[in-house]
Amino acid sequence: MFLDERRDYARLMSGNITGPLHGRIAVVTGGARGLGYAMARSLADAGADVALLDLLDGVRDAAEALAADTGRRCVGITVDVTAEASIADAFGSVARDLGIADVLVNSAGITSGTPLIDTQLASWQRVLDVNLTGTFLAGREFARRHVAAARGNPASIVNVSSMSAFAVNIPQTQAAYNTSKAAVSMLTKSAAIEWLPLGIRVNAIAPGYFASDMTRDFVASNPEMAEDWVRRIPAGRMGEPDELGGLLVYLASEASSYVVGQSIVIDGGYTTV
Repeated sequence: MFLDERRDYARLMSGNITGPLHGRIAVVTGGARGLGYAMARSLADAGADVALLDLLDGVRDAAEALAADTGRRCVGITVDVTAEASIADAFGSVARDLGIADVLVNSAGITSGTPLIDTQLASWQRVLDVNLTGTFLAGREFARRHVAAARGNPASIVNVSSMSAFAVNIPQTQAAYNTSKAAVSMLTKSAAIEWLPLGIRVNAIAPGYFASDMTRDFVASNPEMAEDWVRRIPAGRMGEPDELGGLLVYLASEASSYVVGQSIVIDGGYTTV
């Protein structure tokens, strides 16, 4: 019920049946499942055509399901966000299938729960490669294509940081993840200042604990830790994935035209106390 009500409210707030992102083309990395897919759904509900980019084999099926559910043009493209050539090929496919993207959501990310003292270099590097370097590579390719198109259209990048960029959330150990997300927030600020004169606004959302597919799987195996998480959240619960949609659409659209270089925390109050 609440999910339907939130979606109805989002459509109402758009002010028209086409939505605030009508005519826009959005790319979502890590979009095949979980929070990435939920955010892609929010963009499509707001009127955007959407390209899902993901390493998972199911990305094409996810895009077909999204298109069927929203009536928008959607494509699924397999990509390795840590590889320059793969990113370039993926954005080339987006341009051929949908057009030049003017919204990018960098949602691809991984974590590691190994204590820092036991963390191997390869594991540390992999987390930074996906979470930070992947965000850089996708953002750079998006910016280059936007500039080359020279259409003068406004463009928006929304990176996915984390509340873990600002607080060491316990009891889990995830130093590599925390470090990568703090770096994403600083990359967001730096890119925002460099690219604003190019017509590209860059911001980030910093989610707290959300009941995504991966989180639900983790909770099922670690119920005591999940109970500890919830006890620390003033809202008394984890967020639902679609609750990111309102903030995401706001940052992706021109409704937020004066918002530049911000990482906005959405965590039920976790980092406030």
